[in-house]
Amino acid sequence: MRNWLIGLGITAACVVASWGLLVLLARRLPPGILRDLAAFIPDCVTTVRRLRTDPRVPRRAKVAIVFAGLWVASPIDLIPEFLPVIGPLDDIVVVALALRYAGRQVPRDVILAAWPGEPRLIERLLGNTTTVPTRSDEPRHPDKGPS
Repeated sequence: MRNWLIGLGITAACVVASWGLLVLLARRLPPGILRDLAAFIPDCVTTVRRLRTDPRVPRRAKVAIVFAGLWVASPIDLIPEFLPVIGPLDDIVVVALALRYAGRQVPRDVILAAWPGEPRLIERLLGNTTTVPTRSDEPRHPDKGPS
């Protein structure tokens, strides 16, 4: 039992150290892609926390967001956290997918208000949600294209 607790303590210390390194990198790096990547997970965690308590977020989106938050907090990962650079990769993918799913169900301004980081990052993650209206009463001809 004692060895198990020691192993758990070492794992927790590694996770805390990797998070500390991410936060430090997010603050110390010059503006650019590396800084954006280092700040992405802490910004996602903050967004998940804020959206989880927002009444404008539907239940299905909250479930996806809470799942992503639990995935990030879980010490069990597909890629171990203590591996430099690629350790948080599975966390980034899960949180990005959950936020993108929520972005389809939640008004964009709610997500943008919850995002503490650079707005262009969340805009890129959410993608373009504008759709071009089409007229359904016009017949389409395969050889002519849209008219």
